[in-house]
Amino acid sequence: MRLRNIPGAKEEMLVNPYVIRDPETRKGSWKQEVFGNGRPLYVEIGCGKGRFLCQMAEEHPEVSFIGIEKFSSVLLRALQKRAAMEADNLFFLRFDAEGLTEIFGPGEVDRIYLNFSDPWPKDRHWKRRLTSTEFLKRYDAVLAPEGAIEFKTDNEGLFDFSVESVKEYGWQIPVLTRDLYHSPYAEGNVLTEYEDRFATLGKPIFKMIIRR
Repeated sequence: MRLRNIPGAKEEMLVNPYVIRDPETRKGSWKQEVFGNGRPLYVEIGCGKGRFLCQMAEEHPEVSFIGIEKFSSVLLRALQKRAAMEADNLFFLRFDAEGLTEIFGPGEVDRIYLNFSDPWPKDRHWKRRLTSTEFLKRYDAVLAPEGAIEFKTDNEGLFDFSVESVKEYGWQIPVLTRDLYHSPYAEGNVLTEYEDRFATLGKPIFKMIIRR
């Protein structure tokens, strides 16, 4: 999908109060120095236009949230939503998730959300998939001992790949459904912009929760 470049988006990342700059300097100190408390830290990788994370932040003031998005023009939409909120528990990073271990310390993240990630369908690009063993290693390095990863997708091929990847890495999948909206896990589900379109079409959504 070709992304439309929005003039001024990159410049906005440098001044917006809800964007954390130089995140490498925050490693190991997000909960106290950034949020000023010891609340659990939840991170969404590939937060897109921010609908999911903004709603989560409003519904869960007891949790601190970080949204990571590498495209400025996309993140700009999330920042517009954030500006309309009164919550104090949500910040964003314009960052590539490949550098996750450079910005979070061991055990610092309590939960990771992967919502409708790029499937990278070509076999040679498997390492770029956010549920590959390469990325699971990164999550392993920053996730708390009792932490979890929640993954949702509409792409069955990516889901099958992800299940095998988790098994290969030696982690557990305590929650797995191939039709989220007709499962016990539908209650409390928060939709992304992308997910909302497929929900109206009745397309099945795949979900799993991953733990060590």
